[in-house]
Amino acid sequence: MPRRCRQGDPEKIRAELIGLLESFKDQLKTGTLRTRVLALVPALNLLKDLGCSMIPKSIASNARARILAYLKEYPMTVINGQELEVVGGISEWARRLRELRVEFGWSIISGKTAREMQQEGELEAEDVDAAAMKTDDYVLLSVEQDREAALRWNEANEIRKSGVAVRDRILAYLRCNVGRPVTGEELRYVANDKTEWARRVRELRTEQGWPVLTKTSGNPALPVGVYVLEEDRQAPEHDRVIPDPVRRQVLRRDRHTCTECGWSHSEWNRSDPRHLELHHVRHHADHGENIAENLVTLCTACHDGIHSNENVGS
Repeated sequence: MPRRCRQGDPEKIRAELIGLLESFKDQLKTGTLRTRVLALVPALNLLKDLGCSMIPKSIASNARARILAYLKEYPMTVINGQELEVVGGISEWARRLRELRVEFGWSIISGKTAREMQQEGELEAEDVDAAAMKTDDYVLLSVEQDREAALRWNEANEIRKSGVAVRDRILAYLRCNVGRPVTGEELRYVANDKTEWARRVRELRTEQGWPVLTKTSGNPALPVGVYVLEEDRQAPEHDRVIPDPVRRQVLRRDRHTCTECGWSHSEWNRSDPRHLELHHVRHHADHGENIAENLVTLCTACHDGIHSNENVGS
């Protein structure tokens, strides 16, 4: 059974460690390889004790709690895995981190996930410098716990095993959670850790017309690293060809608000699950261009109403 680290007075543990290292110089002079290694085992254990004692037992009494306490002390800060190993005091720190993320609902992303999100424009450098993150670097994006995470974890596990294409798996998971925020790490898991997951999410929005919103694509009120399928419906086919940069430009110009009725995402609720779309002033079918000057922001209710009236008039 692995030894559990011992939390105590950091100064006392430090002094004990120094004493062991001082006596180790005799081993360097006379000891065999094995006696030297055996002499270092207590020192290694004391070093782990010192690391986990940086966070008092009154605040966190186990490795998972210590790792969380450390991350919450430095939200939106790149933390290396070795730091988490020190405060965790155990070699299985990565497993505890994974539990925090997928079973307990803490929004923690790895360097790999952060880079994949940034490549698809879903994570801005001003939020997290993903390009500088290593694979074993981590960031806590929010100090708020998502208490529905365990439920979604079971859904994700079933969909992950379904064997269908990555994009279909991601869409299935999003449709199970319409209106609910999910993290990039969840979508990466559903995709079976395929690096293409972020690209597939973008394709669902830009090519397939599903209203998958993020902070940088459609809803600036969302936390960094969160995705929401606002409504279980696809946009009209002619709206799917609007380039993402143009879409963002129009939404920002119109302050992410419907230019017809003034609706914004701050008013979203399950009984009125509308979202924002772009409307061609000169219709796409009439050779209207996909440029900002020919586009306005409308909520789905107003957008549907305009096209319904046009159909009645025709």
